[in-house]
This record gives sequence, C-alpha cells and structure tokens, in this order.
Amino acid sequence: MRVPSLTLAAAGAALIAPALPAPATAVPPAERVAARDANAVREGSAAPDGGMAGAARGGHAAPSRGAGRAEDPGRAGTAGRAERTRRAEDPVTAARLLARADRCTRVSRGRYRTDAGRPATIPVCGTRDAVFWKADLDIDCDGRPTARCNRRTDPVFAAATAVLGSDGRRLNAETLPYIVLPAPSRRWDHRAFGVRGGSVAAVVYGDRVRYAVVGDTGPRDLIGEASYATARALGIPPDPRSGGVSSGVTYIVFRDSRISAAEDRAAAVAEGERLARRFLARR
Repeated sequence: MRVPSLTLAAAGAALIAPALPAPATAVPPAERVAARDANAVREGSAAPDGGMAGAARGGHAAPSRGAGRAEDPGRAGTAGRAERTRRAEDPVTAARLLARADRCTRVSRGRYRTDAGRPATIPVCGTRDAVFWKADLDIDCDGRPTARCNRRTDPVFAAATAVLGSDGRRLNAETLPYIVLPAPSRRWDHRAFGVRGGSVAAVVYGDRVRYAVVGDTGPRDLIGEASYATARALGIPPDPRSGGVSSGVTYIVFRDSRISAAEDRAAAVAEGERLARRFLARR
C-alpha cells in the first residue's frame, strides 16, 4: 500500500470512501521482484487439482432400476435439496475453490499488471457471491511497525494502512492476514461490487486456503499483494525485500461481507468458511 484511499472507522468498522487520491507511484524495488521470481522457480507454480470422473466397474454402467419410469417431481426436488445440502457440508478445499473460480466472467473494464513494467494480463472476475483474480503475491508490510515490518526491513514501508482496526490503530501486517486491493478507478471500482475495508477473502495457494480481510489499497494499475501474515500462512516466503511469489495465487473476495473488527482473525475465519461454502454450493 502506498496511498490510503479507504478508512475503516473505529466504531462499527464502517468504511468511508472519500474522493480518489492520485495514483501511487512507489512500486516494489527491482531486487525484490527478481528475488521473488527466483523463489517461484525454486518452489514451482501452484496449479489447480484436476477432477477425475469415476468409471463404472468393468467399463459399463449398470442400468437404472427406474429406467423408463416417469420421474416423481417431489422425489426429484428432495434429491436436489439433498445434493445442495451435501455440497454445503463438504469441506472447503483449495481444489474445490479453484475449480469454482476456473471460469471467468470479467467484471473489470480492463486488466491489471502484477508489477510495474509488466503487461496487463490479469482480469477481475465475478459471480453474484464473490469477485476473484489469479495473480502473484507481493509482500505488504505496511501498518503498525513491528520487528519484521519496519523501515529497516522494508525499503517501501509506510506506517499506515487504508483500513483501521476497531481500536482506531493501523493494522499489523506481521500478525494479521489481509489483502490489498487496487485503488478504485475506471478499470474497476470494488465498491460497486460490495467490496470494502473489512470484507472477507479466501486466498488460495497450492493446497492451502487461508482467510483474510481487505486491509489496504495500492496502485490503481497493479494487483496481487497481501500482508506478511497472509504470505506466511500460505507457506510463501514473507520477507518484504525478497519474499512473495510470481504466480499461482487466487484471491476470492466475498461480496457484501464484512466483520465488525478488521483485526479479529477468528471472526474472519468463521465468516470466510461460511461464505466459501455458499460460494461453492451455488452454480
């Protein structure tokens, strides 16, 4: 985050959306990008798990006992409800979330860059329940100074976040999983899609799913950034100088979601799990 454009009020964590600031100009230094790409080469890119269709034993499907009979509408309705209930009760896994986010209905007018100087290739996609994108992960260490996030450890550190905690203080990037949104622009304005400070997100990398909140904003043309704590929870190197990963991270932000205190990790996890199940159950 470079220029705050969102403020989460201390009482009630209500987001105030002022006039848009000038686009931020500071970007991660070249050495950070180079080191991060080297990490990506060592670790490999994450890829969604593929599904496998089950085959009938012996290669032939058994005939249905009710073949040729007219289907009972009541029975069909009951079966449909049972199937939806079963899907809702299934565990939320990275593979299921990635499969759900595999198709993109674009909601952004344009595409984003992952870093300055790179081509704009990342669209923001959406459903009625969420918006999502697939990008890199740059480390945001901004907010309250800590042992691992400060001006000495991070050359572009800013002692501010666009969202405040319920105590009126800046967020703690070292301990709080949060993600960074591009500042609103003609390309995409997250506020028009029910997304604001304190909104809940699921972040997927490899086989890990972690829940976070919207906690900061960044340059209008860049996407793919999250806090030190988010990266660490996903198993991504969190060092603000050399950490991050160059691809393979999926961000799913649930529309019209919000927790009352952005710093409440337990509330974010509970609400994120509930909304992720709804996201998976709807088609």
